[in-house]
Amino acid sequence: MVPGGQALAFQRADGFVPPTWPAPDASQQFHLDLAVADLDAAEQGVLDLGAKPLDAADRSRTWRVYADPAGHPFCLCAC
Repeated sequence: MVPGGQALAFQRADGFVPPTWPAPDASQQFHLDLAVADLDAAEQGVLDLGAKPLDAADRSRTWRVYADPAGHPFCLCAC
């Protein structure tokens, strides 16, 4: 947590079934868009922590989609 910043808390859910993406007919449960200064460096960081890319989109765009190790989708967005 950054002093004066926002905090997020998570908890384990027994029987969890990861969401699918994209799937308008299935729940994503939550989705975070994270602003980063260096998209390539941030990508390497999330991949090192176990994230998986969810799309193979144009690398020149300003956002990329991943799933965390539990399967929750999130985006890294260049700021």
